Amino acid sequence: MYRVAINGVAGRMGRELVTAVARRDDLKLTAAFDAPDGATIGQDAGRLAGGEDAGVCVTESASMNDAEFDVVIDFSSPAACVEAVERAIEKNAAIVIGTTGLSADQQAVIDRSAQRVSIVQAPNYSAGVNLSLDLLRTAARVLGDSVDIEIIEGHHRNKVDAPSGTALKMGEVVAETTGRDLEHDAVYARQGHTGVRDRRSIGFQTIRGGDIVGEHTVLFAGDGERIEITHKASSRQTFAGGAARAAAWAAGQSPGHYDMADVLELRIGD
Repeated sequence: MYRVAINGVAGRMGRELVTAVARRDDLKLTAAFDAPDGATIGQDAGRLAGGEDAGVCVTESASMNDAEFDVVIDFSSPAACVEAVERAIEKNAAIVIGTTGLSADQQAVIDRSAQRVSIVQAPNYSAGVNLSLDLLRTAARVLGDSVDIEIIEGHHRNKVDAPSGTALKMGEVVAETTGRDLEHDAVYARQGHTGVRDRRSIGFQTIRGGDIVGEHTVLFAGDGERIEITHKASSRQTFAGGAARAAAWAAGQSPGHYDMADVLELRIGD
């Protein structure tokens, strides 16, 4: 049984992770962290998640050095995520990263760290989303430049980054398959007189509102027909369960930079 720490336990996903870890026989929650000024400091993690006492008190992330764990699951903030990676390396612990919105410098730290410990990093831990990426690659390969491609994503009003990490990953899959450069071909906003649409552009539309858990649609619009590949999540346990599964997998791996396709033994595009 692997000992698990959750960084960012006060967030929506953090609380769901407490439940997801408790449901597995191969994982045991041993530490839970919140920001230094977090309102949950001192609370039992199980009670925080709406369940029974877990026997684990929420502490400040700065106390991570004093905790015992084999793998840390991080759904916090970019800066806190990098700090968690550095602390995990000191403990030779595996890391599962669900935090998005990382800067290029922060991502570079994670990339280097994968030479020393096992890191699973994915924008989405749902099995359905990862299957959707495989379907997207097939559709993009068949349809190529004969269609216009738009990616529409929606999340709750409190999500702070846009587009979502999942939407960007979908864009990357489409761009790689069709020989495009997402950095050059992505269009994130349209307003006013935009002119005729460039066939090679990959459009992103972002919706933020209410309590939407997560919805992603990739639209392939051709002349006379269109294809839509959509994934809708109705519960965050979909993601939390996948992240817990990734934690159990990562704890037994050698150093390396992995993603959810590795965990699921799904090789996208193979």
